[in-house]
Amino acid sequence: MNFRKGRGKEDPEINLIPFIDVLLVILIFLMVTTTYSRFTELQITLPTADAEKAQEKPSQIEIGIDAQGRYKINSEAVSFLDAATLANDLKKAAESLSAGKAGAADPVVIINADRATSHQSVIDVLEAARIAGLAKVTFAAQATSNAK
Repeated sequence: MNFRKGRGKEDPEINLIPFIDVLLVILIFLMVTTTYSRFTELQITLPTADAEKAQEKPSQIEIGIDAQGRYKINSEAVSFLDAATLANDLKKAAESLSAGKAGAADPVVIINADRATSHQSVIDVLEAARIAGLAKVTFAAQATSNAK
């Protein structure tokens, strides 16, 4: 029996409001039950000192490399044959620095290389420092000025 004459069948409709309500309840449940891990930090108050810091400058060996691949150790030109000969020159420079100071620490090797210097020249200095037993190596750089 068809009591609705003239009316067609209506398409079933999905009501999204209960679905959204269930999702919101799940979201709230997850937010409430989630534990947020907070890393405990030590509250440390460091002691202060009023004394001036010691102005002790570590001993330095400065190596300069120009764009043509010439080497200078502490402003003295040295001839480069291989890393072993450069290591001997570095050892002599380190011995001359430590001769005046009893119990002096290892000197810092500062590499001043021209920006047009080949990469191999810098690697040769690093290899020579390793052979000479000088572990503290750093590079000098010029700060760029932004004011034009």
